Order: sequence, then structure tokens, then C-alpha cells
Amino acid sequence: MSAPTSELNKKTAFEMLDIQDFNDRIVGAYNDGTAEEGLPADISTARSLIPAGTAQLRDFSYIAPEIPEFISEKCVACMECVTQCPDTAILGKAIPESKLSETIDQLDSGDLKSWISDQWTETNKFSKVPEKQGKEPAKFGIFIDPTKCKGCAECVDACGDHEALSMVTKGDNTIPTYQKGFDFFTSLGETPPDYINEKVLVDMMLASNSMLYTGGAGSCMGCGEGTALRMMLAATGFVYGSESIGVVAATGCNTVYGSTYPYNPFLVPWTNSLFENVSADSMGIRTRWNQMGWQDKKLWAIGGDGAMVDIGFQSMSRMLASGMDINVLILDTQVYSNTGGQTSTASFKGQDAQMSFHGKVIHGKTERRKEVANICMMHPDVFVAQTTAAHTNHFYKAIMAANEYPGPAVINVFTTCQPEHGVADDMAMHQAKLAADSRAFPVFIYDPTKGERFTERLSLQGNPAKNSDWYVNPKTKEQIDFIYFAKTEGRFAKHFDKDGKPDEIIQSTQEERLANWRLLQELAGEI
Repeated sequence: MSAPTSELNKKTAFEMLDIQDFNDRIVGAYNDGTAEEGLPADISTARSLIPAGTAQLRDFSYIAPEIPEFISEKCVACMECVTQCPDTAILGKAIPESKLSETIDQLDSGDLKSWISDQWTETNKFSKVPEKQGKEPAKFGIFIDPTKCKGCAECVDACGDHEALSMVTKGDNTIPTYQKGFDFFTSLGETPPDYINEKVLVDMMLASNSMLYTGGAGSCMGCGEGTALRMMLAATGFVYGSESIGVVAATGCNTVYGSTYPYNPFLVPWTNSLFENVSADSMGIRTRWNQMGWQDKKLWAIGGDGAMVDIGFQSMSRMLASGMDINVLILDTQVYSNTGGQTSTASFKGQDAQMSFHGKVIHGKTERRKEVANICMMHPDVFVAQTTAAHTNHFYKAIMAANEYPGPAVINVFTTCQPEHGVADDMAMHQAKLAADSRAFPVFIYDPTKGERFTERLSLQGNPAKNSDWYVNPKTKEQIDFIYFAKTEGRFAKHFDKDGKPDEIIQSTQEERLANWRLLQELAGEI
């Protein structure tokens, strides 16, 4: 029987929500497939309430035939696989040798004990360097959570030349072995702080304060957005802690895979807003927080290029003009992935997508791309960065600088949408790096605290050959331009003939990309 309205008004809906009951009864019913027929309508359903981190109870172990295998002797503890995984499915840890040996010795002898032992390795970073510093050497281990891994192989691509990861076909014992290994990994506790070097930014993912995105979100395999969200939360949580962060999310892919009832991957306070008014919503929250004395809490408004560059641009512009201490993360996919992949004003000219079909008369999108980061720089005293998750240090530095900046900040991130861009599931990192190399999406940081002049504030550090028009690969001698980039993505495929020759649309888009790059060079004082 429901409580009287007068009693309901005395408590917030969240105060009345029994988290354990929600996880056991509601999430459990969704996990076993009985929710549709067996769950009653109740207060949590009526209010669309989802407790934090319920997505960690979700199991994706059945959706892919392959899973990464760790080859420990080849690992150098670079942490790129852990950083780039969009699903928090692959994690690393450094454990002092004595503690690790003692814990492994407690396992029953057999194949499992041998397999778990093989997941740990000696590296310069955690073994030899600490030893020189007078500390006990630690071993580094990588473990895959089989319930979160979707088999995208992004981690294998991120590992690159080290070849410490490869995809293997799942057998009858694969999932049980991986699960027992991951349980052992979890039981070891955290990496001791002495082994986390704050100057090595990738090491942030070793700290529990950084693990604020659980995995289990319903995003596509290899989703470029998931990695950007994880990294933003990691960089913010590592410095300020999980209790000092709030997220306001605009309607889009991120709100679909981030709140498909009853699953939520966020371990921070979070709310959804409408497509066009996330910035206005954030202004209201920031105002209330300031009234409560919470000026130091970090507030992030998240939205795609549709929510921030298109229909919600005016709201964001007004927020930037207000001078409020609000950070914006734009997940720039150049398409409305959530509603079928039609182009946004952030799309490139010639892109083939819903509502911008490539036909006999009109060859894809006809308008030029709106450069939202350039426009944001024209607002007074706004911190602006354009970056990608593939540029790990650049991304982290941008996020940390935005958090430190006492005013509005905008981070525009290239986030590969595999289905709409027409690329493979494991290519988010590769394509993001290529987008910057080809001038399709130059990376930069504009920091008003660096000086009075534009040339002092704008840095193009992170782009290859920043004083030249195009970057030339020193190994292949190929010019990495927009045409080179466009050839690698299905959304531009119809603009090339059988010999790979581009049509006039792609050639004109290349000219437009070069003009934008030269503008940035001029503003940064590079030419």
C-alpha cells in the first residue's frame, strides 16, 4: 500500500528509495527477463529514479564470440588499454610483490592458480623504478571483466606495437576463468598510492577515485563517447573526489546508454535534461549550489553536437556569457546517432547520412561544418579546448585545466560513432588520431589565463607539423590530408571512384579544412 501524499512530501523520492531492494528486485528482474511481466508500477518507476552505478550489475558476457587475452611478458604498463576501453572492462593494478605472492599462495593449486599468476608481470615502471627509490617492487597485472567486455578489440588496437593483448575465441571455460580471475583482482584492494605517479596522467586509472563510470552501459561496441566520458570523470575524480562532481546530460546517445532503465553507469550525481536546455539547467544547478556554499564542486554539462552545436547552441552561448563556473563536454560525432544518424551543423560537407543522402543531384551534406570551438573562443573569458581521447595527455590536461579555470569552459571532443562513420568497432582511437593528423579536427587549447593576446592564449601543441599545411608521414611519405582521412570512413565512400579518386565535393571540403587550419595557425601565431 502506498504512503499518503502528505508523507511522500516530507521526504525526497531518493530518500524513500531502498537501493538494495532496487538492485535485488528491479535490476534482478531485468537481468533474468521477468521485469515486463512481474514488476509492479511503484514510486521509483513513476519518478524514473535510478540509483548510481546499477549498470555494474549488467552482464554482457554473451554478446561477443571473442575476448582479449593478456600476454603479460610483453606488457610495459603504459595503461593505454585501460584508458581507451569504453566499457571499463579492462583494468590494471600494481601490487607489492610480497602481498601478491602471499595472496596467490592462498589459492588452491591448479590451472586457475597458474593462470592468475600469469596475469602479473615485472615492468620498469612498477618494479625497477620503485626499487631504485627504496620501495618494494610491485608487479603489474591486467584483468578483463567478462561481464562488461563487448569484444570490440579497442584495447588491442590501443596496445599497438607492444602486442600484449590479442583477441581469442571464447571456450566453455573462458568466462568462468575470467570471472574468477577478475574476482581475485578485485579482492586485492587498491593500488597503493606510493605506486601512482601523479605526473604520469595515465596512472589516474589506477586510483579508485577515478573509476566513476562502471561499464555496463548500453552503448555500441567500441563507442568513442564512452571513452571520453570515462576519461573526463577519471581526471575530475582523481583530483576532486567523487563527492565533488555533478553531471547534467542533454538528450542524446549518452542519455540512452547511460539511463536505459534500470541501468546507470555513473557513480556521481547525475540528471538528464532536454536536448536544447542542458546549459540552462546547469545554470540553475550552479546557482543553487553556490547558494548552498558548494562553489568548489565541479559541474559538467554533457551533450552531443546536436545538443550543443545545433538546437542547444543559444542556451550554451548564454551560459558562456554568464561567466558561471560550468564545464561543457561536447561529444562531437558529427551526426545525430541517437535518432538515425542525420547530419548536424558540426558535420563535414559531403557526408552521407540520414536527411543528407548522397544522390544523383545532391551529393550528401551541402553546408560547411560549424566550428563550435572557434565560436566559443570568441566569447569573453571562456576556456576552450578541442581534443580527442586518443590524445591521452592532451585530453587529460584539457579536463584538469577546465576544472581549475574559475569560469565557463568548453571541451569539444572528437568521438567516433562506428555505425554512422562507417568504421570498425575497434577504430575509435585510430580514427580520432587520424582526424587530428589530417586537419579534419585539429586539437588545441585556448586558455585566457595565459596572457592578454590571442597568440598567448591559443596553443596548437599536439598537432603534427603545426607550422605546415599538412602532415607528411615520415615512414610512408604520404600526405595525411582530409582526402586521406575521408577514404577511411564509410560516410564519404560515395565520393570516390573505383580508382580512389575524390570528386569535387570532397576536394572542396579539403580546401575548407585547410582554410580552418590556417585560421587557427594565424590566431596562434604559428604563421
